[in-house]
Amino acid sequence: MKTTIDAAERLVIPKAGSAACRLTPGMPIKVRYRVRCIELEPEPMVVEMVRQGRLTVAVPKSSVPALASNVVEETREALERERSESD
Repeated sequence: MKTTIDAAERLVIPKAGSAACRLTPGMPIKVRYRVRCIELEPEPMVVEMVRQGRLTVAVPKSSVPALASNVVEETREALERERSESD
């Protein structure tokens, strides 16, 4: 993929790239600068560890949109592929 930087020095991430990384408008992004390289990474979600019965679970500190069924299915399939490749 290729993109350009506009006159305001903004970088537009191609739709295919943002979709593949599940980036959404307004999502906080961590930016790292290296020698002639820029790395972008979504900020980790801030969570609070809460005891629920016998379990301790991570609860998001801010509202989170519900997962779409296709995202759940894609993730499940990717995990199955990874597990079968490591066997």
